Amino acid sequence: MIHPDTAMVLAAGFGTRMGQLTQNRPKPLLEVSGRSLIDRTLDHLAAANTSKAVINLHYLGDMIRHHLGGRTSPAILFSDEDPILDTGGGVVKALPLLGHAPFVTMNSDAVFAGPNPIDVLTAGWHAGSMDALLLLVPTTQTHAYTRNGDFFLDIEGDAPVRRGERDSAPYVYAGAQIVAPHVFENAPKSAFSMNVIWDRLLATGRLRAVPYPGLWVDVGTPDGLTEAGRVLDGGS
Repeated sequence: MIHPDTAMVLAAGFGTRMGQLTQNRPKPLLEVSGRSLIDRTLDHLAAANTSKAVINLHYLGDMIRHHLGGRTSPAILFSDEDPILDTGGGVVKALPLLGHAPFVTMNSDAVFAGPNPIDVLTAGWHAGSMDALLLLVPTTQTHAYTRNGDFFLDIEGDAPVRRGERDSAPYVYAGAQIVAPHVFENAPKSAFSMNVIWDRLLATGRLRAVPYPGLWVDVGTPDGLTEAGRVLDGGS
């Protein structure tokens, strides 16, 4: 099993749904069971032998930079954003640091209880048949998730289908993917969502997905932060 050598961790958001908790601290530095969200994300990458992580910064970014100053695994580079560039634009700005091989992107505000999400992605990655592979989690295995799901899977079980106009969908994007850098050719240099790239790949049949077999917590609110601690401490 060959893991991508490089990852991008998305850590530039404002964390507004956290209210007072992020008034003077960026959300990636909030702690779950005594460890910051961003360290938990980097721990997954280190365990998967990812040697380099590029972290985008905007809101209170210097606090994140200082917090990670002593961390050596994975090696860390920073991509400063001003203005903030959203999930797609942030990756485009960081491309010179990410290299020419497929890389992982991970949100810094999700908690996984189960196998390493990078291992799950890597087991499903086949460059010949895909340009991006999304990690999805069944809504039945989510905690603190209050929306209506993102995707269905096709009959073969590996091609995502958008929820569209339907009321709900059984799978949620879990905030982690493997993506080939060439898909960002001709992408905007301004702020834009990763959904723009995914829609292009859906149109060409080059977007795939793999389900995560464990539990997943959406740490977007104070209740989500509390729920993440409960799940990691053995709650179900």
